[in-house]
Amino acid sequence: MYPKAYVDFLIHFHCDRDYFECHEILEEHWKADIRPERKPYWVGLIQIAVSLYHHRRGNFTGALKMIKSSISIIENQKKEVSKLGLHVDNLLKILNQKYDDIKNKLPYKSIDLPINDHELFTTCTSLSQSKGMIWGKHSAITDHELIHKHILRDRSEVIAERERQLQKRKMN
Repeated sequence: MYPKAYVDFLIHFHCDRDYFECHEILEEHWKADIRPERKPYWVGLIQIAVSLYHHRRGNFTGALKMIKSSISIIENQKKEVSKLGLHVDNLLKILNQKYDDIKNKLPYKSIDLPINDHELFTTCTSLSQSKGMIWGKHSAITDHELIHKHILRDRSEVIAERERQLQKRKMN
């Protein structure tokens, strides 16, 4: 019923809090559609993960920019986001509270997305358990590799693909 990428996003979001991976998973899913058919609500979810990634690293400027943008997208895509099994009004309350926390430069705290589809929740928790992951576990604030993943991760394939796409656009 839900795309595998979305379920994987939810598992990473709620278990290992690997927001960088959340971003990668959903961005790839979002980009699978051709440009005019890309769904903005995926960007809203991606930006939540990116905001939390920045917030955890103490980059309040980046975190604030992303959370503000995600709130705007989700407000404009309420119907579509609710079809993802999320309680949109509760999600917006959580995001607005996170916006205030970031604006006031409060320390990072993990948040959970308000899943209101029981079947989706059961699927996610069962899959996370089968992977040895703990649903709802708070972020490991001292995990250097998790917190600085964008710096430490080998992104040569991503960079090469971006260069191929740039060259392709230049040829057209």
